[in-house]
Amino acid sequence: MHEQHQGHESMHAEMLLILLLTLLIAQVVLVEWKKVHYKSYQLVTLIAMWIIPFGLSLKNHWWRFIFFWLVTSCITGLIVRKAIQQPIAGTTPRLVYKWFLFIYKLSYILGIISYVIMVATLFGLHLVFEVKANVWIDFCVLLLFYGLYFGVLARDIAEICADKMASHIGYYVPGHMPTRTLEPGVCAVCGNRLLVSEYEPGVIENTYKLSCDHVFHEFCIRGWCIVGKKQTCPYCKEKVDLKKMFCNPWERPHVLYGQLLDWIRWLVAWQPLVLFLVQGINWGLGLE
Repeated sequence: MHEQHQGHESMHAEMLLILLLTLLIAQVVLVEWKKVHYKSYQLVTLIAMWIIPFGLSLKNHWWRFIFFWLVTSCITGLIVRKAIQQPIAGTTPRLVYKWFLFIYKLSYILGIISYVIMVATLFGLHLVFEVKANVWIDFCVLLLFYGLYFGVLARDIAEICADKMASHIGYYVPGHMPTRTLEPGVCAVCGNRLLVSEYEPGVIENTYKLSCDHVFHEFCIRGWCIVGKKQTCPYCKEKVDLKKMFCNPWERPHVLYGQLLDWIRWLVAWQPLVLFLVQGINWGLGLE
């Protein structure tokens, strides 16, 4: 390999310069695109995240990922179909949030398990079970990838569903007047009756009041803020203080973990496209 590439230092330097410039320009373009037209950026990113890993898996015959991808896509497709239906059923918001919250928690658990196994490997615990270290590390990487990929994908789809459901419920419509008002004792997220007051402990689910005095099912408002990535009241759009809402220190990592997932989009959706663009530029310039 060294003999084959000997004397090509200038070509390699040119290819490296093309790579760095393309990464820089692509990052600037993506940031500006996100600022100017977030909806189109979100949609294209979601499609890229959904299609690119599946295409790579088909090319490399990674059947396990293909199986989980197909199962998750089919169930998510049915959930999204119910979320965009008009008129929306009263039980649809709760069903949507249950599914995406399940995916979110599952991705969080997979991340923790992979971290624990990796730490155990570093401390040599694999020697007790007479297993090679690379086997445990490969398993950690696999769990981490599944958790992060499906976690990010579910968050993006959940945000779109949250917008659609809020508009179809009618409490607010982007750019238009609301088509209905919030009745007393009704949750603005799911449209169902509140069974208990905000200071009364519930058997199945508690009730939560925001600083704007609007009351919701605790499960619904948590799904709205964490899964749907909304930090405003579903009814009046007032800012929600997540630190006040999740005062339990064991729940705060969920918020931080949600922010961590946002960084994965670049690795899964845009990095393969940028590298493909770099390969096309090198091929066009005759660089190998």
